[in-house]
Parts: sequence; structure tokens; C-alpha cells
Amino acid sequence: MLKIPKTVFQDMISHAVRESPLECCGILAGKGRMVVRGYEVPNAEGSAVSYSMRPEEQLRVFREMEVESLDMVAIYHSHPHVCPFPSDRDMELAFYPGVAHIIISVQNGRTAVKGFRISKEGIAIEPIRVMG
Repeated sequence: MLKIPKTVFQDMISHAVRESPLECCGILAGKGRMVVRGYEVPNAEGSAVSYSMRPEEQLRVFREMEVESLDMVAIYHSHPHVCPFPSDRDMELAFYPGVAHIIISVQNGRTAVKGFRISKEGIAIEPIRVMG
């Protein structure tokens, strides 16, 4: 179970709503399955149906995480027009098998958030608990 502080969870949703109708993306850092901090990362594609992070942006976040002795716990992105479930492309680009993937759906003014573990074996639900 992924544990996310309420403020980080709300920031992640605000990011998705703010970027809609484009996909947003970011990284959640912490220890184990406990998130401590979120990092918004610009969507290099500027697309409503896909996202990518520029290597220099990822490196910036990884350096900040290293200074704070944090690990990458999850990657998040939004699906502005569809349900929060990994697309084929999401599965192809899941390069960090030990990291959770959070998808935020922003449809018709309503948000839904789901967590997943994506591996070569398939997709598993990663429960999320909002703390505080």
C-alpha cells in the first residue's frame, strides 16, 4: 500500500486539473512505500494523450531527492479524457518495475486516482492511502 500525505495528494490532483486538457506528469519521493514529497515535471510532449519527461528534468529531480536522501516511490501522470488505467503506451514505458504508477483521471470536472504496479508479468493494483 502506497501512503501519500494529503497535501502531496492534493497537489498532484491540482497539477492534473491545471494542466488539463494536456497530460501532466511528476515523481513522488520517499522511503519504502511512504511518500514524503512530490515533484512536478513538465510534460515534454505537451500532449493530451501521452507524456514524457526530459532527461535533464528527471536528473534535476533525482539530484534533489539525493540531497534529501529520498528514493523514487512513484511516477504519476494524468489521463485527461479517459479512466485511470494504464494504456498500452504506459505499459511499454514502465522502465522502473519497483516503482508505483499513479494515474489521475480528469473527466467532466471529476477526478479519480488509481495506483498500479506495472511489470513484464502485467498490471497489479497498488492501493493508495491518503494520510492526514
